[in-house]
Formats: sequence, C-alpha cells, structure tokens
Amino acid sequence: MDGRRRNPYELTEETPVYVISVAAQLSGLHPQTLRQYDRLGLVSPDRTPGRGRRYSARDIELLRTVQQLSQDEGINLAGIKRIIELENQVAALQQRCAELQAAVEGAAAAMQQREAAVHASYRRDLVPYQEVQQTSALVVWRPKRQQD
Repeated sequence: MDGRRRNPYELTEETPVYVISVAAQLSGLHPQTLRQYDRLGLVSPDRTPGRGRRYSARDIELLRTVQQLSQDEGINLAGIKRIIELENQVAALQQRCAELQAAVEGAAAAMQQREAAVHASYRRDLVPYQEVQQTSALVVWRPKRQQD
C-alpha cells in the first residue's frame, strides 16, 4: 500500500468479486477446470465465509495465461505452476529491489545534507590540511651563526 487511505468501495484488479460461473465465462474455461486449477494451486481465488470461491480480475487474467500456456505452448500443469511461482518470485524481487534503491537514494541524500552542514560549519580562517608526500630524502638544517 502506498500509505494513502483508499476508498473501501474502490475496486482494484485484486478485488475478489466474480463467482466461479462468471469467472469461467470470462476466462473461457469450464467451472470444473477452475476448481481443478484451485486444487493444484495454479490459481487460488479468495473464499467467502461460506467457502465459495471469488475471483478477481487478476485471477481471471492468470486463468487465461494458464490456458494459453497449456493449449498453445503445450506446457503441462506442473510446468505452468513452476512458471507462475518463478514469475511471482521475480516480481517480489523487483519490488524489493525498488524498495532498496529508494532506501539507498534516501540515505545518500541524507548523507549529502549532513556533509553540506559539516562543510558549512568550517571556520574560514583555517587552512585545509593537505597530505604531504613521504620521501626518503634527508634534510639537514643548520642554524646560522650569529655574528658577534
């Protein structure tokens, strides 16, 4: 969630609103196929308190994808389940990557602000120290003799 309050009546693509007969019609599949996909864990709709299935628009899109992979690509259901798991894992990793990138950018901005504050606090009458290069040369100093 992005932190803003949402309208409780606002429908999103994750909102479970379709009963199994409507979901079957929208996906072009038989209701028994949807039940089988649910048992196999391919598409798991939400449940009502009475245990009835409720499908979201995302679930229906996933049903269409499963059907396309099965019929057009010839992938078996175990393979499709693995593909879905990997796609979900990639999406979760991309989300985590975006979160970490935002955290790094925030930390970098805070560090730059602190660095600027430190630089602003420097006394202007001080000369910055510069590293002197080390050599092995020997310098002999002899004081001048005072003339009497």
